[in-house]
Amino acid sequence: MSFFSFCGMNCMKIKKDQVLSPSEMSAKSNQPVDGVVKSSSEDKEVANSTGSQQISAQTFTFPELLAATNNFKADCFLGEGGFGKVYKGWLETSKQVVAIKQLDLDGLQGNREFLVEVLMLSLLHHPNLVNLIGYCADGDQRLLVYEYMQLGSLDDHLLDLSPEKEPLSWNTRMKIAAGAAKGIEYLHVKASPPVIFRDLKCSNILLGEGYHPKLSDFGLAKLAPVGDNTHVSTRVMGTYGYCAPEYAMTGQLTVKSDIYSFGVVLLEIISGRRAIDNSRRAGEQNLVAWARPLFKDRRKFSQMVDPMLRGEYPVRGLYQALAVAAMCVQEQPSMRPLMPDVVTALTFLASQAYTPQTQPAQSATSTPNK
Repeated sequence: MSFFSFCGMNCMKIKKDQVLSPSEMSAKSNQPVDGVVKSSSEDKEVANSTGSQQISAQTFTFPELLAATNNFKADCFLGEGGFGKVYKGWLETSKQVVAIKQLDLDGLQGNREFLVEVLMLSLLHHPNLVNLIGYCADGDQRLLVYEYMQLGSLDDHLLDLSPEKEPLSWNTRMKIAAGAAKGIEYLHVKASPPVIFRDLKCSNILLGEGYHPKLSDFGLAKLAPVGDNTHVSTRVMGTYGYCAPEYAMTGQLTVKSDIYSFGVVLLEIISGRRAIDNSRRAGEQNLVAWARPLFKDRRKFSQMVDPMLRGEYPVRGLYQALAVAAMCVQEQPSMRPLMPDVVTALTFLASQAYTPQTQPAQSATSTPNK
């Protein structure tokens, strides 16, 4: 069975000490979860649209991954998310440093998301998507093995920086934004059938050498509507502050939902502010709500720039980046751009290198030359 044919299927019961392949896992995933059951007609439509693609991810035993992380030693701990804890590991057989995510059995995500992650990343390949090396479905254990991204997440370099950490330059920010946009463009336009990421945020953009960005965490991804279908009806999932308003209210998911989330991320990249920050004063806690009135007055654009940039940014480049962000977070989905247009704009901005030594730093009231 094709991977995509069961991306939306439900969790399964697995006997202890039983190691399963993705196809075996999918065959057991027929029980309803949270009252949501995918219709057989939809499954058949998805299966027919993708054909019989094979899963290429390696399978690991739990003892192998125990050895790789030195029994999940605290020194190997990298972070924690909805799926569970992430550890740095060493695969002796391939002499490779990896990142290993271990499913928290009591966490927010479960077997369903584990399946989607394994299968999505086994068949979707792009320079701006994280590489899945393999997985473990050994007994009750559920683990994912990825390439190791040595610079961590965008969140680590952008938000709530410690005093000793160097802030990202304007050039690096635009490079990251353009790369993340290319990853989403691949999912929306070049993957067949197209895929909605559904959980785009700074912590799901990982950075490799040279701050090369890759999208990670595909557990909530869904197939985009095809043919005459205008949307996918699904449970509202994702992260508060990044969800498109129409999706949050109706559960109707489209590729334009990802565009909105990308606009929020782009605002975070420009401003250094979190999508939701309850430590800020009233009126500034929701990033999009705070930015919307500022979009209407060019004289206030400089107020949206991360102060950590210390004025080292091109004014015209700022205006163009904010214009892209403003279009992406439009209330009406039909008013948002398509991802190829966003990629074109941000790729251009990333190519326009700003040199602080030859271009003056901007003050809070700077305006572009006519």
